[in-house]
Amino acid sequence: TDLRPPVISLALLPGSGLFMAVLVQMTITGKSFIGANMEITLAANLTAKTQLEQDTTGIPRFSLKNCHITLVSVKTNLPSSMLPKVMSKFLDSTLQKVLPGLLCPAVNAMLNLVNAKFTAVTSEIPLGTAGTLQYVLLNPPTTTETFIELDLKTILHQKEGEEVDLPMDQPSLASLPPKRDASSQLILSANFLSAELSILQASFNLDISNNMVLGLPPLVTTMLGDLIPEISSLLPPSQPVVIEMRETKAPVVTITPDKSFVQLFSTAEFRVSPSDSAPESLFVLDV
Repeated sequence: TDLRPPVISLALLPGSGLFMAVLVQMTITGKSFIGANMEITLAANLTAKTQLEQDTTGIPRFSLKNCHITLVSVKTNLPSSMLPKVMSKFLDSTLQKVLPGLLCPAVNAMLNLVNAKFTAVTSEIPLGTAGTLQYVLLNPPTTTETFIELDLKTILHQKEGEEVDLPMDQPSLASLPPKRDASSQLILSANFLSAELSILQASFNLDISNNMVLGLPPLVTTMLGDLIPEISSLLPPSQPVVIEMRETKAPVVTITPDKSFVQLFSTAEFRVSPSDSAPESLFVLDV
């Protein structure tokens, strides 16, 4: 009739998985052995050990290794004179048999919810329309006193389905910044970021026209002549200009302890775009 919110304590077991202690308080009602209504108010401590492993599909998974129930206190509404010691022991032993079947399945249900979240680790992630990203667990999870480490391999596919070659340059844990308490940390290598940007390389291509550059002077040949006087005599007067930005090679990411850099290599082709004829190239800049 009454089940109070459980008090849950969790701890990581180095090399194993998770230790769980749950204080459960509840009231059970029914008929006593003499036919009267009886209430049993009890407190029990559930302890469980779980193993964090890698299943056959390569996904992290918690499994229940053992589950124990210890009675902390048992009280009834029957007078003590009606509850001799032999009956009290019988009640305790009955509860010890009943409670594991009542409470331990709840631990399994909770682990199933967590394991369902883990399935997203290896699901394919679209990178817009340029390709896909997928993680694969390289080794079984590592559990320490303070964190769980997942060693992941990243698989990148271009939109045509071809896999992008990605060097395995995993940093050692000793070289990583100290982990903050109660936080998750995702470590990405420079090579991975470069490869991911290379898949998105075509996304950096764009055509810049007046409609895209708000608050600047109109993109016309006269403006170019003012910026670069050396070419002013070669430009047709007051013609609209379109700048075609095209990535020429894969981006490069560099990470140092102090700064990170992303280099994008492109060309900017300036084209005259008269209304009565085809666009004509004026010049190309390396950017």
